[in-house]
Amino acid sequence: MGASMGNLAEDVRSSWERNAKWWDDRIGDGNAFQCELIEPATLRLAAPGPGKLILDIACGAGRMARLLAADGAQVIGIDFCETFLDLARARTAAEAPIEYRLLDVTDKGQLSALGAGRFHGAVATMALMDLAQIDPLFEALPFLLKPGGFFVFSILHPCFCGPGTEMYVEETLVDGRSHRTAGLKVNRYRASTPFRAEGIRGQPEPGHYFHRSLETLLSTAFRCGFHLDGLEEPGFQTVGDRYFEWQNMPDLAPVLVCRLKTPPA
Repeated sequence: MGASMGNLAEDVRSSWERNAKWWDDRIGDGNAFQCELIEPATLRLAAPGPGKLILDIACGAGRMARLLAADGAQVIGIDFCETFLDLARARTAAEAPIEYRLLDVTDKGQLSALGAGRFHGAVATMALMDLAQIDPLFEALPFLLKPGGFFVFSILHPCFCGPGTEMYVEETLVDGRSHRTAGLKVNRYRASTPFRAEGIRGQPEPGHYFHRSLETLLSTAFRCGFHLDGLEEPGFQTVGDRYFEWQNMPDLAPVLVCRLKTPPA
């Protein structure tokens, strides 16, 4: 890791340390994105169950780890933010089959120390776009996973969310009545772009995000030996009370959830 990339990774970690408590206070018990879009798709693709050991990458305050454990899996949750790990431990019952560890998922050596061929699968919930580098993670996972092991990740959909995307509302007349339509304009997609933004409006400081095209994400996975085995693009079925909301764009997908697999034995 170069010095500039190392500094940026540290900036990401420091920013999450400052935002973590506020973030957990706001969505620790779930929000619409988690409950309606991200978690159902992730659990369908991961299919956790008894006897499976799953690595929860960038686990935050442990919400996904607890859902996986509730379906019978054993879970090791890792994150580089100590505040999030403290919150995760506080929110997790002592008898839950979950272990939380402080670990930098952009460090291949730290990841590899978790053990060869140990995990049936791994998940990364809305985390890859937070990572300054994804190559170390994708390179380490085939070593960590059993043959045929899965990696399910969710991200903001790179086609519809990013620094080159703007929401708009148009007002037209339909049969003499005013009709409003919400939509998106996309003027930039292919370039890998770091940017800062609020994950939730009003958070203490904007977070660091790293936009990557589908080509960039999946070519990295394929280079490391994964194949794409499942994909969902969930959208809201509810209606929002403000026009600039994803709930008012039901034909667009704000979230992408993918399942990658390593080769079988």
